[in-house]
Amino acid sequence: MQRRDFLGTNMLALAGGALAAGGLNAADAQPNPSATIQNQLSPAVQMQFMRPAQLEAAGRKFPVVYVPFGLIEWHGVHLPLGNDAIKAHGILVKCAEKCGGVVYPPVYFHNGFKQEHLVPVLTDLFNRLKRTGYRVIIGVSGHNVQGQIDMINKALEPVTADGTVAGIGLWEITLSHGPESGSDHAAKWETSNMMFLYPDLVNITELGDGPVNLDMKPPSGIGGLDPRQHASAEVGRRNVELAAEAIGRKAQELLASLPEGQRSFNLEAVRPGRWWLV
Repeated sequence: MQRRDFLGTNMLALAGGALAAGGLNAADAQPNPSATIQNQLSPAVQMQFMRPAQLEAAGRKFPVVYVPFGLIEWHGVHLPLGNDAIKAHGILVKCAEKCGGVVYPPVYFHNGFKQEHLVPVLTDLFNRLKRTGYRVIIGVSGHNVQGQIDMINKALEPVTADGTVAGIGLWEITLSHGPESGSDHAAKWETSNMMFLYPDLVNITELGDGPVNLDMKPPSGIGGLDPRQHASAEVGRRNVELAAEAIGRKAQELLASLPEGQRSFNLEAVRPGRWWLV
């Protein structure tokens, strides 16, 4: 499935089913709908910035790790080339801030690489995260093509086969798609995400004032609603918020799906002799 096809798929039905299945029992971990999220991304939930004691404490509290995926790709003249991974990473940081867990750094290898080589590498990564003690591994791609999700789920299969961990591959809006949460290609939604998360990386004036084709074809390479008319930081804020909350609920659901004895951080300590590297 290409991104232009994604815009017309039955994602609403998919999201509705996933959300309906996502009723969770940990009421105290539910997001606070009255809180307005800010665009600052806390280093306290980003694995690369955490100290060992912080990593261990976070794992013991909620043994979930989120892995953002994307690529370097044209996103109009007005957005950064790394938009997809940046977007997924920002949403997952907001998810971890609100619901718990930690976020692995963005992975820029994608389904365009030879899968017979890449999938085993990703399986190795997921196994290393499993050995670090995590019980739930969620791979989230901001590049909305089916191949990305197939790649993540195929790499997760041998990792989750023994039933001691759960995992899933998702697009960033698989679970939240609706009137206030969506995706496209460098149009309303992706431009709004960047306006909220990284406003300094957006230069909407590069699009000019004249006609812009919105069919994914050259010269604009944009697919969706005209960002000059429909994009805003507020649209991005709400999109990020809904996506983050939905992914957090899924993480809780996956953890609860494991046998009761397999829901705790599965590592004695984050220290040499017990753990060294991912």
